[in-house]
Amino acid sequence: MKKVMFAEFGGPEVLQLLDADEPHAGPGQVRIRVHAAGVNPRDWRVREGQFQQTQPIELPAGIGLDAAGIVDEIGDGVSGVQIGDHVFGEGSDTYAELAVLGAWAALPDGITFDEAAGYPSVVETALRIIDQVGVRPGQTLLVSGAAGGVGSAVLQIARDRGIAVIGIAGAANQDYLRSLGAIATTYGDGWVERVRRLGNVDAALDLTGSGVIGELIELTSDPQRVISIADLDAPRLGVRFSGVASSMKDALTQAVDLISRGRLRIPVSRSYPLADAAAAHVDSRAGHTRGRRVLVV
Repeated sequence: MKKVMFAEFGGPEVLQLLDADEPHAGPGQVRIRVHAAGVNPRDWRVREGQFQQTQPIELPAGIGLDAAGIVDEIGDGVSGVQIGDHVFGEGSDTYAELAVLGAWAALPDGITFDEAAGYPSVVETALRIIDQVGVRPGQTLLVSGAAGGVGSAVLQIARDRGIAVIGIAGAANQDYLRSLGAIATTYGDGWVERVRRLGNVDAALDLTGSGVIGELIELTSDPQRVISIADLDAPRLGVRFSGVASSMKDALTQAVDLISRGRLRIPVSRSYPLADAAAAHVDSRAGHTRGRRVLVV
């Protein structure tokens, strides 16, 4: 089978599409024939070696967490799924023709494999950080980097919970944020004052690591009411960095419920063939996305 791998840490050029041995489903796992794999910022951070001190990996290595496809092998102890089922979920080395998933759910009606591949990690992250920041119904949440995959999920989940959201994104994404129920504003000179004019901020999320932690603390008046998933220096300012996933199984269950009720839809901003994983990483690292990027197998 074909699989994207890298033998050294570095830029996107280290990614190679190679022939590799097929993986097999172990106990509690399923294997899928991958139709699409989600591209996450974590993927290029792994490729660059940013997590080697905390989550070391051995090289050469595969890459990718999220995927959607058709079950073609079932491990011991697994029930409730059959060969041929259409599923999406999280596993390892998902930039490949075949991948093993440790958590999965049936594909909801009305979404494609391409769309589904973009949900697992971003929905888990969105649910986790909304809970961790402690924002409640009737309060207002400020989201920096609101137009990306996690931001798109945060805005819709918050709306479903009765939480008001002020979203910050580039000028081209203002209408998109409004379509997801957010009060939208832009970055640039005077953005803090623009946010203040929109209302009091009870909690804030930094999704892009664009150097706004100090301003988010200023707007919330409490570093404990701010969480970052992108700025590794956030703890120096007393802000929590949330990087450890919670239950993916629970997140997928909630995702299916939200999708089925028409309360969550994350668009695919761009898809790439598996051979263009490097280009997908370049674009992901540059940011400014709307929704998700996926690799199509």
